[in-house]
Amino acid sequence: MTTRTKELIAVGAITVFSLVFYLGKVSGWKPHQLSVPLSIAAILLIAVSLLWIFVRTIQGHAVGRRIVFLYIGIAVSLPLFMSLTQKIKISPEVMEAYDSLKALPPGSKVLISFDYDPPSAPELQPMAISVLRYCFEHDLKVIIMGLWPQGPQQAQMAVAQAMEDPAIASKNLKYGEDYVNLGFQTGNEFVIQRMGTDISSMFAKDYLGNSYGDLPLVRNVKNFNNIDFSFNLSAGYPGTVEWVQVAVDRYGLKMAAGNTAVQAPQVYPYLRTGQLKGLLGGMSGAAEFESAMKQPGKGTKFMLSQSFAHMVVIAFIIIGNVAYFSSGRKKKL
Repeated sequence: MTTRTKELIAVGAITVFSLVFYLGKVSGWKPHQLSVPLSIAAILLIAVSLLWIFVRTIQGHAVGRRIVFLYIGIAVSLPLFMSLTQKIKISPEVMEAYDSLKALPPGSKVLISFDYDPPSAPELQPMAISVLRYCFEHDLKVIIMGLWPQGPQQAQMAVAQAMEDPAIASKNLKYGEDYVNLGFQTGNEFVIQRMGTDISSMFAKDYLGNSYGDLPLVRNVKNFNNIDFSFNLSAGYPGTVEWVQVAVDRYGLKMAAGNTAVQAPQVYPYLRTGQLKGLLGGMSGAAEFESAMKQPGKGTKFMLSQSFAHMVVIAFIIIGNVAYFSSGRKKKL
């Protein structure tokens, strides 16, 4: 079989898989979960096959890179269909964010700013869903907005997923009274600055076109003085840094944040100075918050997938080193 034929087969297989996945998505197919025994059996099968590759490598039969790519693909995707869970240790910064929300009495107004777009959703969307679920479960009033154009759309999807929880669905939450989506406003940190004196001047209408004054939830919310707590979900600029510098420092807004793993180190200093009341960093932050809620979600599932991928990568690093030393290249050097 030629290389060209192999490539065509690979492209064809990926196309068929993508088509089936898309049809399942639009048709509302429910994801199938492997039972715990089947999940363990799949892990053992992968482990045995890696051991076999290791033995073959010692015998001088190196594997091609396509095999490595195949195993990485399996390691990333297979855990998404497993019923297994892993223990998640909750960091102090995530626990602080959880405790800050826990301290709010029912009826408190929480402002959540969705400052990210779809490329950052794998890390931030699980946080958004968990934070919304907590607010809805504990009867906190949620005010949604975004400084990124696609932020309010991400919020709508997160709200819909949070509403799928039977406990939340049974509350029959009403838009405009229990939660509201003010939509997107351009202007970056200048929007935050203006909201400090008059929120309605920046959001005359909400995401659905309703007038600000016609929404019972925000009718008496003039500025940050009427907001009990805030949660910023950020992937960059504008985001947490600007919220801290303007809303927190200038207007005294109490705020926690959820950031991508790349941005989190940039905002850790604000956590240490007390300007932030908690921080969720990357996928692990989302999983830790779910663990604090005792409600595993996408973050926990994605972390399991990430852990499997890391283990497979480590296995192939070991196999690669064995192949290197057994080939005698080191002696030639």
